[in-house]
Amino acid sequence: MTNDQILQFSEMGVPEACRECIIRDVMAVDSIEYDEAMEVFKKIAKTNRKGMTRAALPFYTGFGMAFTGGVASIPLVFELNSVNWFNDNFVTAEMPPLEDLETYLEVGSASWGWMEPILGQISFFLLCMQFARSQLQNLGIRPYYNWQAERRANYLVSQFPQYDPDFLRNYSKIDKLAEPHEMSD
Repeated sequence: MTNDQILQFSEMGVPEACRECIIRDVMAVDSIEYDEAMEVFKKIAKTNRKGMTRAALPFYTGFGMAFTGGVASIPLVFELNSVNWFNDNFVTAEMPPLEDLETYLEVGSASWGWMEPILGQISFFLLCMQFARSQLQNLGIRPYYNWQAERRANYLVSQFPQYDPDFLRNYSKIDKLAEPHEMSD
């Protein structure tokens, strides 16, 4: 590929092109061959991954809380032992007689009186947050993600000041939080 093609693909966020830009820059700056430049790139990539788990922690936490809340809501509405425990510890409402709690739907009907406000409020809150998030996305704003990506890019540039900062920034910003991008050769 020509340099122009690689630069164009790099600006489009193609990870392999970002890597190739850095490798060619390392070759030019350090006057070394491709294989040696690839080793330097591996150090750059490893440096870019430093602190990535910590940066991803809010996303993992949000996922974990949403998943746990979703799974926990089912027994808290429909499973008699969970409903009784929640009622005894948090609600203290009078429950119907046991003969009226023989099916999951009867239990759900009994618990719905106090679970509806909780689940309804949480649902409305999440709906509002989803709407707010979609409006931020329409504006091209991702506050935390953009902040941590910019911080990581600045750190990478500060660790390798001899190389082109735009190439390093592009590479840093395309690297995934959860796991490194598997690049083809």
